[in-house]
Amino acid sequence: MVPLQREFGWSTTILSLAVSINLVLFGLTAPFAAALMERFGIRVVTSVALVLIGAGSALTVLVQQSWQLLLTWGLLIGLGTGSMALVFAATVADKWFASRRGLVVGVLTAGSAAGQLVFLPLIAALAVSPGWRQASLLIAGGALAVVPLVLRWLKNSPAEAGVLPYGAESKPPEANSGTATPAPVNTVRTAHTNAAVHALRVLRRASKVRTFWALVAGFAICGATTNGLIGTHFIPSAHDHGMPETTAAGLLAVVGIFDIAGTIASGWLTDRFNPKILLVVYYQFRGIGLLVLPALLASTVRPSIVVFVVIYGLDWVATVPPTAAICRKVFGSDGSVVFGWVFAAHQLGAAAAALAAGLIRDSTGQYTYAWLGAAALCTVAAVVSASIRKDAKPVPDADRPAIPEPAAT
Repeated sequence: MVPLQREFGWSTTILSLAVSINLVLFGLTAPFAAALMERFGIRVVTSVALVLIGAGSALTVLVQQSWQLLLTWGLLIGLGTGSMALVFAATVADKWFASRRGLVVGVLTAGSAAGQLVFLPLIAALAVSPGWRQASLLIAGGALAVVPLVLRWLKNSPAEAGVLPYGAESKPPEANSGTATPAPVNTVRTAHTNAAVHALRVLRRASKVRTFWALVAGFAICGATTNGLIGTHFIPSAHDHGMPETTAAGLLAVVGIFDIAGTIASGWLTDRFNPKILLVVYYQFRGIGLLVLPALLASTVRPSIVVFVVIYGLDWVATVPPTAAICRKVFGSDGSVVFGWVFAAHQLGAAAAALAAGLIRDSTGQYTYAWLGAAALCTVAAVVSASIRKDAKPVPDADRPAIPEPAAT
């Protein structure tokens, strides 16, 4: 954001609007992407998503007007990231794993943190010298380089690979029993239906369940306090206090380091403890961190800001495994699509926070009220999460036909 402001003179609000469009599409695309993954397979959807990210980032180097940034960074990259993102982790866990799904979601979600760790310092260094265009090309190259690997190695389902999901058991056929062998766990797919229609039907069904709205509210605040605020405005806010951009980016990279550990640990905990309680703890600790952040920012890296970065990193997306687990428990085979809708709320909250923080910065000259408001919202998220009914029962699967996956050839 800082190099773009220097070159074009665009306000923080305009740049925040581009990020907000990105985050809205990042979220709203997710449930439809989950349905498309069921319809066309994980491999095709992921490949197209990576191409969109690469194209959007590469075309960004040609922008001269602010509306062009809205189209490239906002529209194209928003659609691309939304077509995979966290629904990728939830879908893979549901299809490929019959046990330890929480840990799997944690490990796959930690991939976003690993990307933060690898790319942020390089992007910040390139943005300072030789310039932000080279940083955009790095992102484009990284996305496109993964496409051949996805096409070659990523399988759509265990059946395609000729194996059972991890932890699943298949009863061997009994000779002359006269009965059909039960289908292995998690090896059915829905009959061919329009992906958008399926996603909307799942939304209509989920909207009648109180637990869905509790997850939506909590995850919207989660997005506001991660992607929306820290992810978008931490570096500009630290720069306001005299901290070099590369130093602030380095701190965000450290967030990525501890995000990996925190998310994997959260997945492990989700397999063993009540996910509702985990959400309450995560949100409240995040709120405490945001409450003290305005007093920690300075021109130099002090021990106090390092402690904040460590704690916030451990808590960054630790909410994902327990949220996905609740979706799966309550909504059964539609859990991945429901999680996509919950994730859409996450990104709508992020978009609103990104834009609101930009407006606060332009009107007051600082981000303090944004940090304090986010801290209060975290307490709200903790209370809402505590209201999730302990005895939430699985909702019956949607009334739709299913056919077994074809045997691998």
